[in-house]
Amino acid sequence: MPIEIRELVIKATVVSDNSAEEPGQSGSSTNNSIAPSEELINMCVEKVLEILKDKHER
Repeated sequence: MPIEIRELVIKATVVSDNSAEEPGQSGSSTNNSIAPSEELINMCVEKVLEILKDKHER
């Protein structure tokens, strides 16, 4: 019998650590005109759009 999930709640805490740069993020840190929170939102929006595009192609 399949299980149906009607609601999914995800909570996260984002902490900015400016002392160490994560690998793969070197290109995004050079653009100082965008605030870090806006940059994070833009990255999330891009990922969601990619997922929706992939689902639509199936």
